[in-house]
Amino acid sequence: MKLHIALVCEQGARFAVVAVRPSLMSGLRREREDAVRAYSDELGVPTVLMIRNSRGTPTYYGRADLVACLAGVCVEQLAWRERATEAA
Repeated sequence: MKLHIALVCEQGARFAVVAVRPSLMSGLRREREDAVRAYSDELGVPTVLMIRNSRGTPTYYGRADLVACLAGVCVEQLAWRERATEAA
């Protein structure tokens, strides 16, 4: 599976943003928590999940302090890269 990630260093916090399928965000909270934990373990940094709606507006899920760091950050300006992953 290909993973689209951006490593972020904002307001003194270092973390990853992972673009996920919309069904994960609309599913059970436990599934989102499991995904955050799995990606955080795999990437070695705390992780925030992200989806974008049809207008490109992002929705984030993760630790509140990290989500707050993303307020006002333009998604297109993040350094996105693609990588193979084992996490769901």
